[in-house]
Amino acid sequence: MGNEVSRQVQNLRDRKNRNGCNFPGYDYHVQDRKNWMSTLAPERLHVNQIVWPGTHNSATEYVGDPIITRPYGRCQRLSIYQQLVIGVRVLDIRVQKDRLVCHDILKGYNVDVVINDVKRFLSETHSEIIILEISTEYGQEDPSDFDRYLEAELGEFLIHQDDNVFNKTVAELLPKRIICIWKPRNSPEPRQGGPLWSSCYLKGDWTNTDLPETKFESNMQHLSNQPPVTSRIFFYKVENTVTAQATTVNFLFSTLWVEQLNVRIQPFARLFIKECISRGFGDRLQIFSSDFIEEDFVDACIGLTNARIEGQL
Repeated sequence: MGNEVSRQVQNLRDRKNRNGCNFPGYDYHVQDRKNWMSTLAPERLHVNQIVWPGTHNSATEYVGDPIITRPYGRCQRLSIYQQLVIGVRVLDIRVQKDRLVCHDILKGYNVDVVINDVKRFLSETHSEIIILEISTEYGQEDPSDFDRYLEAELGEFLIHQDDNVFNKTVAELLPKRIICIWKPRNSPEPRQGGPLWSSCYLKGDWTNTDLPETKFESNMQHLSNQPPVTSRIFFYKVENTVTAQATTVNFLFSTLWVEQLNVRIQPFARLFIKECISRGFGDRLQIFSSDFIEEDFVDACIGLTNARIEGQL
């Protein structure tokens, strides 16, 4: 398997060196990532034009034991607030019955920390829209009355479910700021027209592999099957990540750290955008997310968004 990983990484490097990573907006750099939607002009920026930079397993910087288990479950170094400040606009939060954030069996802090970070960011900005995806982790039970909790904590900011949102500008959504998608395991889904959005409004296709070129091509194939962003009424997420594979019975301690794994695919995010466009799928990319988010990843998403506004695609 090690030889196959090396071969696939080298293939992606060769493609990057041969074809480059230039795409419309590749060289655009916003001066203020914290307020990048404001910079792009909310009255011109439509929801379906945005390439939303997101994080995978966003609230995992403190999951598990810091020495023993955290390296195997942590997918981000930054806090939720720090992610938002550098430009992230889609958060992937996993919870369990006791309202602790988690990744698989590893527990973190209370979800109140996430909510408070989000509210702090919103209090410091004026025109930034956030997609907040909160789901009950696989194998866990839903927190009781969690929909009521979200409505009570975030109600003043919540953009109610409405299929027309996708064609609206950011300015038309303000002063509301959050599209909150609640994905319970067993509890009822949010109702149509309510303050929370159901799981059908955020879709994605997960390929469980630690092979970077395999994941790259799988993401591309799934994306190619989607309609253009201007003709769909749901968000579609592409995750630029790879996943540890079990090699022994003791999965947790037999795999590489998450951060070690993801250096296999992280350097090729801009290549993915470039090839999306060159293969004719540039009008389908919408949410693009990463482990261990970095500013260059955010800049690539903002740059492509600006190119859409300017009619360069």
